[in-house]
Amino acid sequence: MDIAQMEGTLNVVGYGLAAIGPGIGVALIFAAWITATARQPESAGITRPMLFMGFALVEVLALFGLVLAFALS
Repeated sequence: MDIAQMEGTLNVVGYGLAAIGPGIGVALIFAAWITATARQPESAGITRPMLFMGFALVEVLALFGLVLAFALS
């Protein structure tokens, strides 16, 4: 295995480890929204857009990491 192949492999492994963060972030966002909705059900409509904005932001960061992992390899 030469150095170029090893760098590509390390990029993919690095992204795999970096994908754990967004997974945890999505779980925390949804857990917070469920808790808030359980405490005040009438606020569900108000907080739902914030839920989706947070979810989208975390997912965009994960996709950005994926693009960088393959662009740098």
